Amino acid sequence: MGGSSGTVELAAGDKAPDFSLPADGGGEVALKALKGRKVVLYFYPKDDTSGCTREAIDFTQSAAAFAAAGATVIGCSKDGVASHDRFKAKHGLKVTLAADAEGSACAAYGVWVEKSMYGRKYMGIERATFLIDRQGRIARVWRKVKVPGHAAEVLAAAEAL
Repeated sequence: MGGSSGTVELAAGDKAPDFSLPADGGGEVALKALKGRKVVLYFYPKDDTSGCTREAIDFTQSAAAFAAAGATVIGCSKDGVASHDRFKAKHGLKVTLAADAEGSACAAYGVWVEKSMYGRKYMGIERATFLIDRQGRIARVWRKVKVPGHAAEVLAAAEAL
């Protein structure tokens, strides 16, 4: 990998890259431990920023429906566990937050990308969601996610899977 064209482009049908990351509350989350369950893995840029907070709250409000659909929801950013714990407590979040401080999951899922703000280029996390089926394959990918209505769309896809 390397270079701007070296970004991984995962698609439906691909095997989901395994990951094992520290999570909020001192836990750990690993994809292989979730085999047999549907997994909603959503990547977001930063704890406690407006879009990321709205997205986490939307997924939290649908937490019971995701659980009923047999889906585990995991939010992932490069923020540390302590930041995730504060973020969850502040907003009453009910989703697991994985801390990808090294960026290994971001790289494996191709969401660590060059972004641009006010003409300044920088590397950051592209807001993206991956729906992973019970066999560990990617069922659906959403890239460059717009937060309004996103959690509901992902829930509908998880229920149909």
